[in-house]
Amino acid sequence: MPGPLNAYQEVEKSTMSGRALEALILNKAAMRLLDVRNNWEASKQDGELDDALKYNQKLWTFFQVELTDPANSLPLEIRQNLLTLAKFIDKRTLEVMISPAPEKLDILISINQNIASGLNN
Repeated sequence: MPGPLNAYQEVEKSTMSGRALEALILNKAAMRLLDVRNNWEASKQDGELDDALKYNQKLWTFFQVELTDPANSLPLEIRQNLLTLAKFIDKRTLEVMISPAPEKLDILISINQNIASGLNN
């Protein structure tokens, strides 16, 4: 059931810039992964690990599509660097899915938080 917080978040999203929204979503993905990391055993059993990984993967897949769009206004070098990062994230996500370990989430969390921080500056 949607509550006041959900309603506020929807209004906030509709008034945010693209960069701020991307930062918010990256932070959300990082927090989901961090929550799984901090509650490892329960998260694995409840399927939260898979859910958090899939959410993060969908987010980065969206970024990949946007970065390969010829109309994207980012400089080519930045797009190429972000695409390389996205490729690494895909690889690490598969590694975690194949052989789960909480410490493997650290780099995914860190990347999301660092990119989000850069978007907010």
